Amino acid sequence: MELEIYPTVDRPPEIVPGRPQRAWMDKFADRHPYRCLPLSMANTSGWELLNPVAFTAEWNGGLFQDDIKLTPDRPHPDFHLHVKSHFSHGVLTFHAGYLFRTPPGWSMIAQGPPNHVKDGIQPLAGLVETDWLPFPFTMNWMFTRPGKVRFEKGEPFCFITLVQDQALNQFQPVIRSLDRNPELKDQYEVWQKHREAFNKRIFSEDPEATREAWQRYYFRGEFPEEIAPKPQNHVNKRRLKAPQFRG
Repeated sequence: MELEIYPTVDRPPEIVPGRPQRAWMDKFADRHPYRCLPLSMANTSGWELLNPVAFTAEWNGGLFQDDIKLTPDRPHPDFHLHVKSHFSHGVLTFHAGYLFRTPPGWSMIAQGPPNHVKDGIQPLAGLVETDWLPFPFTMNWMFTRPGKVRFEKGEPFCFITLVQDQALNQFQPVIRSLDRNPELKDQYEVWQKHREAFNKRIFSEDPEATREAWQRYYFRGEFPEEIAPKPQNHVNKRRLKAPQFRG
């Protein structure tokens, strides 16, 4: 399967596989947030579009396009094409610089980088039917209050991932009592028992539990000993392919 990427400008932004690192996660003791596998997997389940030039964006709270001021750190020939105030109302618009084409039935979600926190501005998300669309889309961020924000060179301004969204229509959400699924209920109760026992050992400063620091069942794709067999197809590290140039 191929994700086809067609540049629409002379110097399009760099595209790289999603990177697991986040500055706020690095600041924790022992980099504790990286033990949360769903966070790390979300960070790497797509591709990042990287900002080509550092700049400051300032919004005065007004409703017009010229109420956002954009100041690059240095001159850049494509800055005026890359980012601008297009929609007004405190919305900052990036142009991806590419036209994407996905296989039939696959759409693209364009959003902010997962778990990448920026003070004062919020990424907006969009789902794009890139299996037929013959023109590019934009990535938009909305100021949450008047003020200045920074986008550094090499910082991801857009994160793209793929989804077979048409199949979502086939799902019927159903709420059931756990009693209707005895096997799942037993697994849940075993996990809950182990979790509560481990937390009690942590709070009582049990030396062995302190060394372990955290339970690794989900990270390793394992059940507690009483539950078998081991789940299949578990993934705890994702490294997507980088784009290739094929002319």
